[in-house]
Amino acid sequence: MLKRKNILKISIDSPAAAGAGTQAKLISKHYNLLHLDTGRIYRYVANIKITEYKKFNYKFIKKKINKLRIKDLQNKNLLTDNVATVASIIAKDKKIRKLVHTFQLKCAYNPPKKYSGSCLDGRDIGSVVVKDADVKIFITANAKVRAMRRYKELKVKNNKISFDEVLKSIKNRDKSDKNRKISPLKITKDMYLINSSSESISSCFMKIKKIIDRKIKN
Repeated sequence: MLKRKNILKISIDSPAAAGAGTQAKLISKHYNLLHLDTGRIYRYVANIKITEYKKFNYKFIKKKINKLRIKDLQNKNLLTDNVATVASIIAKDKKIRKLVHTFQLKCAYNPPKKYSGSCLDGRDIGSVVVKDADVKIFITANAKVRAMRRYKELKVKNNKISFDEVLKSIKNRDKSDKNRKISPLKITKDMYLINSSSESISSCFMKIKKIIDRKIKN
């Protein structure tokens, strides 16, 4: 695998709705990094399974991922609950994870030259995908706080959804992420832990920026 030298690599791991995606976007923009929301890749594959189920097989998915571009992951259809459900199942498939892993490595170690590096967020970035990341961040938050954040997002789309339903979903997702056999969500000793429960988006960003700036300076 081709690797660009002297690039900044940031990994951000977190449970659902802790704010990793938001922070990854801010960090990427500030430091001119290629941003990859790794969960979107599984959603991309899930959407293919839903819309092109007759063609769905490993060979077909391999071709799709080989042609995959970051802009393809911005499709709003990837954000539906149905896609999310299928994605959670697909993410447990070893062969698909291997195909996705190849794409992740390409983004992490060989981003387009217009970028100064890469910033990947997900569940197993610092622990599995980019073990040698220059800065590893783990963002967490209280389950009820995360559920409220997600509830407010979903309420706009679905007036019938309840907070209790979202909280239950968050807890189930946490259990699944932490206990899955392949690449479980975990914090490693070299990760910086940030609790966003009582932090604003800007204050959380400043904490991460301080960590990165210190790393760059040293």
